[in-house]
Amino acid sequence: MEKIQVQGVHHITLVGATRQGSIDFWEGVLGMPFIFEQPNLDNPDESHLYFDPGDGRLITVFTNESRAVDPRSNSEDVGHVHHLAFSVSRATFVQIPARLEARGVPHTGAIDRGFMDSIYFRDPLGQRIELAAYKFEPPAGCTHAQVLLEAHSLRTTRGDHHIAEVHVADAIERLSARTRTTLSTDTEPKKAYVLPVEEA
Repeated sequence: MEKIQVQGVHHITLVGATRQGSIDFWEGVLGMPFIFEQPNLDNPDESHLYFDPGDGRLITVFTNESRAVDPRSNSEDVGHVHHLAFSVSRATFVQIPARLEARGVPHTGAIDRGFMDSIYFRDPLGQRIELAAYKFEPPAGCTHAQVLLEAHSLRTTRGDHHIAEVHVADAIERLSARTRTTLSTDTEPKKAYVLPVEEA
């Protein structure tokens, strides 16, 4: 028996309310271009809107003008979606609280997750949304997931509670050593300052 090997998230589809309400949130708040629309091929009473979240993949929404907006929090029972997380730059991340507050949207404020920072809020239909900014860039040729796998290994070996910045920094050093070559035979850390240096 073989695995069915996936190669990434193809798209996520949500049940929306009205067409314009969906466009106003996904494009007008989160900046995802509205790239095309067609009928829901499984339900002729619905439209199917497609948005680009920024990585070339898709967020899609089924809309129906007869559905009312219901802002109550979505269920968090077993089998339900807890939240959707989207990546933002550090420059954008620090602007999020003010931009949500300008719209009257409650939010958690920045939460330190060790290897990333997060802010949570609800969309107009009650789905929890997370906007997250990594605290690091992976070495060339590596992914964020590879760095986090290595950081997890370091964390568990050291008996630490969760991944922190030190684990990420050390993981990046390890991955860099594996993926980049050097003429040096001794690559151990060094004290390169023989004489005291002046303050910066």
